[in-house]
Amino acid sequence: MMNEQLDKQQSEMYRARQRGRNRVLGAILLSLAVLFFAISIVKIAAQSGGTH
Repeated sequence: MMNEQLDKQQSEMYRARQRGRNRVLGAILLSLAVLFFAISIVKIAAQSGGTH
C-alpha cells in the first residue's frame, strides 16, 4: 500500500517536471518562430527599398 502511494507521488512529480520542460521548450520554439518571422519581414522590407 505504501509503495503504491509512493509510486503515484513519484509519477505525479515526474509529470509535473515533464510539463515544465514542455512549457519551456514550447516557449523557445515560439520565440524562434517569431524571430525568424521578424528577420524575414526585415529582409523583405530591405529588398523593396524600405519605404514606398
